[in-house]
Amino acid sequence: MMQPEDKIQEIAERAERLQEIGSSILRAARDELYLGMRFLDVALSSFSYQMDGQVHGFGTDGRVMYFQPQMLGGLYRENRILVNRGYLHMVFHCIFRHFAWSGTEGKKRADDGITIQERMSDLSCDIAVEHMIDGMNYRSIRFSRSLLRRETYRLLEKEGKTLNAQRVYKILSEWNLNEKDLTNLEQEFRTDDHRYWESKKPDQKPNPMLSRKWGEINDGIETDLETFSQEAGERDGDFLEQIKTENRSRYDYREFLRKFAVFHEELAVDDDSFDYNFYTYGLRLYGNMPLIEPLESKEVKKIEEFVIVIDTSMSCSGELVRKFLEETYGVLSESESFFTKINVHIIQCDEKVHTDKRITSRKEMKDYMEHLELYGDGGTDFRPAFEWVDKLLEQHEFHNLKGMIYFTDGFGIYPKKMPPYKTAFVFMQDNYRDVDVPVWAMKLILDEDDFEKPDR
Repeated sequence: MMQPEDKIQEIAERAERLQEIGSSILRAARDELYLGMRFLDVALSSFSYQMDGQVHGFGTDGRVMYFQPQMLGGLYRENRILVNRGYLHMVFHCIFRHFAWSGTEGKKRADDGITIQERMSDLSCDIAVEHMIDGMNYRSIRFSRSLLRRETYRLLEKEGKTLNAQRVYKILSEWNLNEKDLTNLEQEFRTDDHRYWESKKPDQKPNPMLSRKWGEINDGIETDLETFSQEAGERDGDFLEQIKTENRSRYDYREFLRKFAVFHEELAVDDDSFDYNFYTYGLRLYGNMPLIEPLESKEVKKIEEFVIVIDTSMSCSGELVRKFLEETYGVLSESESFFTKINVHIIQCDEKVHTDKRITSRKEMKDYMEHLELYGDGGTDFRPAFEWVDKLLEQHEFHNLKGMIYFTDGFGIYPKKMPPYKTAFVFMQDNYRDVDVPVWAMKLILDEDDFEKPDR
């Protein structure tokens, strides 16, 4: 009869064997994916593997890939491509930091307490990732698509070009799916278990180091994609553009504008350079006479002078131009971002400069917005705006111009010479071309959804 300690040892040895078998299956998937997608080398190798009897198939928290050995082994025996796809599916969740995104709060379902919005959020992340994987032409992940999957992609692509999780969520919300349709889509696209995600643990503090880690990996992929761009383009023309667009972080427009900030003194009490010990000592020693007074000015870094150029050609939507200017006005209205007196030129230009409005205060900016008229509707040439600003500099219209922001779709002629100020071309995510942007210029890609956030 087997002794209890022998039984425990047998269980431990069996668990160790299952751990090794499962890990070897995942390592094999990682290696096979790497052979075709070397730009993902760091991302593919960023996990340890751990057996978990509770997980449905496999899942990840961004650090560890958890697997249920029987289900993983069964999937591998059925078709190892399914394991490869599952591995890549989890990697993409991490690259785009889906583990920290939870969609929108909503009403509780009566049966299991999970909100419809939470289910939609999970589904949106899965669809976005599967759509990207299905758009890649690599033998290691090639698999036939069901009729439901093909039809879902067709409908989604009709409504939005860049199908990231947020965009898919927005479109699905507009479809008003019933329970049956929602369940069918979940069954079609669910690949991994999301239970380990930060968004599923509201009582647990988010881990900024984890997001930073994947942000750095993301940046590395951007660089490597450029290196392997010709190879990737030959394998799948759409893949490179899709992943480059998806990989772009959502920039905070306010933070981006601070790249054009300068240091100046401003009337305000400078608490940082004021020693309250001497101040209170004087009050104690002499009654109401402090030894020192606080400085009435302090050096701050804010935006003072810059140029906004609006592409008013036929290819640029007037509605998006207005939204962009409204967002800029919102930033301009914040005292922590801009000095009280400013010197901002708003230039409207298609293939020639049509208007140039000088703004010196927030009130003038507000008036400009309220009576905004767009002039243009011709072709697109970026050079006239740069030549116009050069003339303004010659006429000493600026004392310390830090930069130009050019809102456009990118379909135009760029100047070859680098100007003496920072330049940024701002594009909308759904419709832009940035391949011809000069190396000396910055690029910012904004999502239309960023303009639809509630007032701050």
